Amino acid sequence: MGVIFDHLPIWGEAIRNTLILFFGGAVIALVLGTIVGAARVSPVPIARAVGTLYVNTIRNTPLTLVFFFFAFGYPQLGLPKLDFTLLGVVALGIYTATYVAEVLRSGIGTVPVGQAEAARAIGLPFGQVMTLVVLPQAFRSVVPPMMSVFIALLKNTTVAAGFSVAELGRIRAVMSEQGENALEVLLWVAAIFVALVLLLSWVQRSLENRWRVAR
Repeated sequence: MGVIFDHLPIWGEAIRNTLILFFGGAVIALVLGTIVGAARVSPVPIARAVGTLYVNTIRNTPLTLVFFFFAFGYPQLGLPKLDFTLLGVVALGIYTATYVAEVLRSGIGTVPVGQAEAARAIGLPFGQVMTLVVLPQAFRSVVPPMMSVFIALLKNTTVAAGFSVAELGRIRAVMSEQGENALEVLLWVAAIFVALVLLLSWVQRSLENRWRVAR
């Protein structure tokens, strides 16, 4: 345990930055992914085309290249300067949003078509049909695959280690400089990730049980 207690500030910063990357990326991915997922099933051809282009482009691009763009391309655009942690949050959010959009699109397909048609028949526009009728049911049906996406997001936070973000993926190099055994550090990092994944699995089961009863 000395490898942790002797370096608590380092571990605390690494865990904090990992959680910032995860929660920040998750919020961006959920909001942007919902918009893109709705666009993918929109009756407007341009919206569908834009959604398809976004998903196919970003999802087929390695996450490392997305990070490279925000680390080296973003500063050249003349936009407000952000530190690497915030840029990592944006990169993870934009990348993960494509998977959220596809999972949500599959959930939209499980909602009976008659419900959307009935909502349109009483005069609701497409936006209200999606937000009031379709999306609430779609989210309930995709809890397990959606949580798998967020678990993948949690593990993808380690990519930020290659871009000078002090998170759990980078702590091995930092601790090696302190003279600690690299294998012990990696085992503790793995244990922390396992604990976080188990916590997400518990959240998944809780949501499934709650929404199953609600339906």
